[in-house]
Amino acid sequence: MEERAADIQAVLRTDQLSPPAVIGEAMGASVSALVAVIGELNTQIARLEAELSEGFDQHPDAKIVRSLPGLGTILGARVLAEFGDDPNRYDSAKSRKNYAGTSPITKASGKSKVVLARYARNRRLADACYLWAFAAITASPGARTFYDSRRGAGDTHNRALRALANRLVGLLHGCLRHHTLYDAHAAWDHRQERAA
Repeated sequence: MEERAADIQAVLRTDQLSPPAVIGEAMGASVSALVAVIGELNTQIARLEAELSEGFDQHPDAKIVRSLPGLGTILGARVLAEFGDDPNRYDSAKSRKNYAGTSPITKASGKSKVVLARYARNRRLADACYLWAFAAITASPGARTFYDSRRGAGDTHNRALRALANRLVGLLHGCLRHHTLYDAHAAWDHRQERAA
């Protein structure tokens, strides 16, 4: 009786693992179509990237934007487009940070104090700055040290990235205001000297 049950189970397993030929052919056709779609998407992405790179390179501030850690062609163009290229649009780094939504809001009343993320902001720019900060922690030792110090102080990952993005937006503002390329020593060394 047990042998018969084992034989039935083996037959059932074999039937489950080998679908009918019609289903196999349909799944094969579906996978082939998806591979063709993915191939075409990759071709179009490469074309778009080439056009974006060509257009971005023509912008007078492209070299400055690209000099910052974590900003390549695509993310740099996105950040520049969201901020706009009017040199007089932002009076200070603080106004640029507020627009990006990277600067925190502090609410204090009596003995209580709460620091919150800014709700009113350009959401596309805030998302781009978050990605920028995430890319910068691998591209810049100074940015990594800043992020690690914020994490060591008890910040969550998101809060530490937001603080790093806030710092990076300030650096971008200074570079654009003075028409200078990013300098890692000027950007981070004073923080390391203070910590030591």
